[in-house]
Amino acid sequence: MMAYQALYRVFRPQSFDDVVGQSHVTKTLQNAITQNKTSHAYLFSGPRGTGKTSAAKIFAKAINCENSTNGEPCNECDVCKGITDGSNPDVLEIDAASNNGVEEIRDIREKVKYAPTVSKYKIYIIDEVHMLSTGAFNALLKTLEEPPKHVIFILATTEPHKLPLTIISRVQRFDFKRITTQDIVQRMAYILNEEKITFDEKALMIIARAAEGGMRDALSLLDQVISYGSDEVSVQDALEITGSVAQNLLTDLVAAILNQDASLSMERLSSLLLEGKDPVRLVEDLLVFFRDILLYQKAPNLEETLERAVPDEPFRELAKSATASQIYKGVELLNKTTTQMRFSNHPGIYVEVAIVMLTQLEGGTQGDQGESSADVSALQSEVQELKRELAELKKLVASGARADNGKAEKVARPKKAAMNNSKSFKAPVGKINHVLDVAKKKDLQLIRGCWGELLSMLMASQAALLNDAEPVAASDDTFVLKFKHEIHCQMAMDNQSFVETVETSISKLTKTTYHFIGIPESQWFDVRENFLKTHNSGEEDESGEERSESALSDNDLFVGAAEKLVGADLLEIKE
Repeated sequence: MMAYQALYRVFRPQSFDDVVGQSHVTKTLQNAITQNKTSHAYLFSGPRGTGKTSAAKIFAKAINCENSTNGEPCNECDVCKGITDGSNPDVLEIDAASNNGVEEIRDIREKVKYAPTVSKYKIYIIDEVHMLSTGAFNALLKTLEEPPKHVIFILATTEPHKLPLTIISRVQRFDFKRITTQDIVQRMAYILNEEKITFDEKALMIIARAAEGGMRDALSLLDQVISYGSDEVSVQDALEITGSVAQNLLTDLVAAILNQDASLSMERLSSLLLEGKDPVRLVEDLLVFFRDILLYQKAPNLEETLERAVPDEPFRELAKSATASQIYKGVELLNKTTTQMRFSNHPGIYVEVAIVMLTQLEGGTQGDQGESSADVSALQSEVQELKRELAELKKLVASGARADNGKAEKVARPKKAAMNNSKSFKAPVGKINHVLDVAKKKDLQLIRGCWGELLSMLMASQAALLNDAEPVAASDDTFVLKFKHEIHCQMAMDNQSFVETVETSISKLTKTTYHFIGIPESQWFDVRENFLKTHNSGEEDESGEERSESALSDNDLFVGAAEKLVGADLLEIKE
């Protein structure tokens, strides 16, 4: 009785046309053979089960075939049959994982000089070439660069980054891609039809997705499903073998997640894990299912792009209710969970935590989205109203520039009313008068001299409050700080931490302990004017230094005089 052979061995590609999903490689090799432009060395790299070794053997047959047509082997001549069954002495397949020493490579170097016995070319296929030792690579270098004309090397590897650059530069490199789910399904359907086995195409989709782009893995899983289900490939058997979850169960679980029902979500998850579903596979299924929901929302006419989902009625309803925000955040969270599970001995815990976190994602349902849209509309209306009011204010300011007193009063009245309605800042006039009474010009000059350095010492948010502020009077322990805007003055003086920071910094710079009193510009002019009226500007203190006007800023005196002439409304002050 003949022993059973695995499907991937029985249906191994025997011609370039049989190689699935690698047309960019097979077409190039066929043209090279047809045009007699073959290289002396090739590197086939790519994931497992994508046809690297099969393509190498087909190439060996095609280049040596006695009846080659359009670069394809005939598979009928003695050379082709000998290479297929491994009896041809001129095609040597070497496993570098177990023959990775210098001695094995030296043996190859000794034998390459001999001419082939039955074929035109002697072909060396070195599989898993990245396993060679450094010494073996060095021994191979010269032979690989200039082998005899009758010798061709084909190196195959899943990890090309481990090869020395000196090797890669001496070969023609072909990168094999992961095979698409659709191509794998078509190949499996062809094989099952050849074997006369009934199947459900949905089951083939499940197997193909579980294979992750490897045809050999797909055919191995198909073998298991056939054995499990007594020569019939059904969806249920495919789910059992691959550890995947049926779509209706996935739909129920995702619906509970999107409805933010943690209790129901955990019930669905527990039942799946009790059935023996693989936690890692479950998270991968959820990840692809979220992806399918997003693609169906954006392009419902491209149903063939869906990998995991079948667009039935429950799936369509789910796609309508899900928001893009939920899907984006869900994909991000599931992707992180997949990475974490690879390094854990308890992947089930990560699944449970991920499900709970998914139910707590912000984004809400369609109702929430509607409320959010209403909020946005309200904000847009407010913005438009503010723009309209700003335009009116600009017009009023422009009309005020023509010194129309009547209009200026109209502008001023609303402003005054607005100030009365808001909570205004009241500067401590008594303390400020005391500072002015004992003010000295040298103290003011000392503080102003280091003001720029003070601003550079503060944090950006603190310095911003002082951008339009300036010291206007100072005694030996206190200075008056004028703020252009009342709101800035109030914010500064209400923040005790800010006050302490400024006082500490100015004391470090001046080597003198100073406190400060804040006052808005509008109040400062009144306080200063009243002080000047009630005090003799020429009076001297005990030390003989002038007070009052001499201790005040010259700029302040000039501004005060200008205000009396033209009025505060028409005056614009520039530093």
